Amino acid sequence: MDKKNDKGAIGIIGGSGLYSIEGLKNRKGKKVRTPFGDPSDTYTIGDMGTTTVVFLPRHGKGHRISPSEINFRANIYGMKVLGVERIISVSAVGSMKERIRPGDIVVPDQFIDMTKHRPQTFFEKGIVAHVSMADPVCPVLSERLYEAGKRRGIAMHRGGTYLCIEGPQFSSRAESRLYRQWEVDIIGMTNMPEAKLAREAEMCYATLALATDYDCWYEGMKDVDAGDVVEIMERNVLNAKSIIGDVIREIREKRMCTCAHALRNSFLTSPAAIARETKDSLKPIIGGYIK
Repeated sequence: MDKKNDKGAIGIIGGSGLYSIEGLKNRKGKKVRTPFGDPSDTYTIGDMGTTTVVFLPRHGKGHRISPSEINFRANIYGMKVLGVERIISVSAVGSMKERIRPGDIVVPDQFIDMTKHRPQTFFEKGIVAHVSMADPVCPVLSERLYEAGKRRGIAMHRGGTYLCIEGPQFSSRAESRLYRQWEVDIIGMTNMPEAKLAREAEMCYATLALATDYDCWYEGMKDVDAGDVVEIMERNVLNAKSIIGDVIREIREKRMCTCAHALRNSFLTSPAAIARETKDSLKPIIGGYIK
């Protein structure tokens, strides 16, 4: 029997169309209570080879949670408690560039956050920390996802900017044209503040962005509707699952990237000034720095 290594668990956050993950042995469900409320659903934990995998459907089973209602802090906190060190996020997006065709997969390396109503940080109520988001994804994990897709002959795009809007409505045509002037590559509703919180929790984060349509700037197609998105998503999710399986089987080493110590030198609050309750509630995240 293979022995498990010490590279940490890999988390998968499934977006629209990805509500379960196959190929896991010793599968079990795990509910996690967090100081920030309930995560989107029960976590599914299992083994893929020598790797522990933790899966969570971002919108809940049955897709019952709107983008603005997702408890991002609880979702990421739960992943941290369950020993996750790397997160692969799967998200449906619209294309803002003609070269990114519906059915393609993008591995973005930048984000623009246009959300309005979502808690953005774990650090509040008497504790202040500023982490760098200059390079918001893990370059190592992102490269692995891109290369795995290319090997399978999937239409992949490495790099690009993901614009995250509040939703749940799609963009107006005027908004879509404005965003095009910003030279963004894809548009979605769910990777922010998810990526920010993963960075605060010192987890590697990378996205498989599944292009389901051209946003409404594109005159060559009819305006986007949810039915079109679902049809293309079903095909794209199969490709995403293949890529994820390949990457999970490839990773055998500990992390060597900077994601693992993103909080180093980030705290401005004196430890003596932090309330015991705050220290206790954030222990899974700050325990390596503040006792």
